[in-house]
Amino acid sequence: MAGANQHFDAVVIGAGFSGLHMLKSLRDKLGLKVRVYETGDTVGGTWYWNRYPGARCDSDAYIYCFTWDKQLLQEWEWSERYPEQHEILRYLEHVAKRHDLKRNIQFNTRVTGAEFDENTNLWTVHTDKAEEVTARYLITAVGTLSDTNMPLFKGLEKFKGKWYHTSRFPHAGVDFTGKRVGVVGTGATAVQAIPEIAQQAKQLIVFQRTANYCVPARNGKVDPELVKARKADYEGIVQRIRESFFGQEHYFIPKSVLEATPEERESVFDRMWDAGGFAFWLANYQDMFFSQEANDVCADYIKRKIRSTVKEPRTAEKLIPKGHAYGTKRQPLDTNYYETFNRDNVLLVDAKIDGGIEEITETGIRAGGKEYPLDIIVFATGFDAMTGPLKALNLKGRGGRTLDLEWQDGPHTYLGVAIAGFPNLFTITGPQSPSVLSNMPVSIEQHVEWITDCIESMRKNGKTSIEATPSAQDQWVAHVNEIVSATLMTTANSWYMSANIAGKPRAFLPYLGPEGVGGYRKKCDEIAAKGYEGFELA
Repeated sequence: MAGANQHFDAVVIGAGFSGLHMLKSLRDKLGLKVRVYETGDTVGGTWYWNRYPGARCDSDAYIYCFTWDKQLLQEWEWSERYPEQHEILRYLEHVAKRHDLKRNIQFNTRVTGAEFDENTNLWTVHTDKAEEVTARYLITAVGTLSDTNMPLFKGLEKFKGKWYHTSRFPHAGVDFTGKRVGVVGTGATAVQAIPEIAQQAKQLIVFQRTANYCVPARNGKVDPELVKARKADYEGIVQRIRESFFGQEHYFIPKSVLEATPEERESVFDRMWDAGGFAFWLANYQDMFFSQEANDVCADYIKRKIRSTVKEPRTAEKLIPKGHAYGTKRQPLDTNYYETFNRDNVLLVDAKIDGGIEEITETGIRAGGKEYPLDIIVFATGFDAMTGPLKALNLKGRGGRTLDLEWQDGPHTYLGVAIAGFPNLFTITGPQSPSVLSNMPVSIEQHVEWITDCIESMRKNGKTSIEATPSAQDQWVAHVNEIVSATLMTTANSWYMSANIAGKPRAFLPYLGPEGVGGYRKKCDEIAAKGYEGFELA
């Protein structure tokens, strides 16, 4: 058996933003022997797998990067406000090369399971290469959106054309020229892909289950003077995003939208709309997430924008979101998304109006009793978010307990970084941490730094195991649920609420703390300062 007797201080699963930083930190700061396992054939994680047309980040590039390499912050030049997939992958490749990280990463290797040995306080990790290695610490850097959700569509196996899921797109790309293409889904990924595919395809048919509130990205080159100013102020920027609510330089307006005059709020909405990006979502009036009446005012502005952009009234009405409050689902940033439905070669099929997908036939999709002939189908159906990637690892904690069993009614974690019954396991941006409700690199860096400090403290104090106590975990789960229940977030059938996967228990997956990312950081630091309160060290 290959590598049967190899032992590491830590095994890290995944080589995206999280895995690269975790490796760098444990290896170079603590001098540990680390092995990283990565399923892909190079680094990148999300940016290795997601190669669909239009794939790009939607946090501004100047904060969508590592902040621990101060020199690289000054040297690296992004080509635009929201760089495309290939540019972000090139950045991560550069980081890996610059810090010689690949020598500790084993590519093209999937972790198939791991179990904790209570006698030795070690994890035994198994891979699809028939390897078996042991490690004191097991750290998951698997990403929050990496376990592909491919619904079981009746008849898919009969389809004679080509089909793809956006998260597993061919590396060579797909030529849609002259093809009849169907896109299934209208979430953040589809909103990026649809305008791109429409420019190539002979005909594009979009199959929509739920209309989304989209706001403009306003992507493009960034003014060189602004780039210069940001580089001069990186210390201030890093401090601000670490202390902010969402890991971004966005701040709520500290008054009710209902207190503002119609003219005042229209002016505010126009300013945010024209600026583009997440401002309309994350820097709006503070009661938008709490009061349905306040939310309706903000939502109405977007609905008016949709109606004024989409020329055909019936199509515009299909694109108007119904049944969920604005901001309670993942905010898509769009570039010509609504404008795309004005094209002669684009048709929108809405499940609630035209009838949902009944089956996939040999030659296309049948929906609402009508068959739509297609050459290519693109499934933009998202992911089994947050809990899916962790459950897929087949981890076994004390007494052989599994996450499937422990999380029957939703995730149970302490701080989203540890799980009772799973000693020496750390989950970077795990469920019930800010993660997907923040600019991801900010939350990743916070977790990596905290985990590194924790392991360093254990080694200094002669401890070989750390585990969240069940009572601390129960209190954290109750706190996560109490905070979110005061908002409108729980009213939507979103993937935040686990509602996109049939049979998945309804539970809010991330953490929406009272002070967001900044408050969560403070809380984690306090827990560490109190000798890792809520953890049992042995």
